[in-house]
Amino acid sequence: MKRMFYVRALWDEEAKVYYSESDIFGLHIEAATIEEFETVITDVAADLILSNHFSAEEIANLPLRDLVPAIIWQRPEPNRAVA
Repeated sequence: MKRMFYVRALWDEEAKVYYSESDIFGLHIEAATIEEFETVITDVAADLILSNHFSAEEIANLPLRDLVPAIIWQRPEPNRAVA
């Protein structure tokens, strides 16, 4: 049973940053560029999923394939960020 999570980058015109919309508990991203945004996803998303979406019992007993999350990330089109 692979769990799937999503991450979207939305553009805040006033603050001039991308910010995250996600169903990963604890994931809050603000970044000036989409590249910085992707770096944060790569660095922290999987760890946050394991920490905040699985119990210690699940981590100890589930097969590895069920612990590795699927993270759906679609890069926004250039100059088409949603406000």
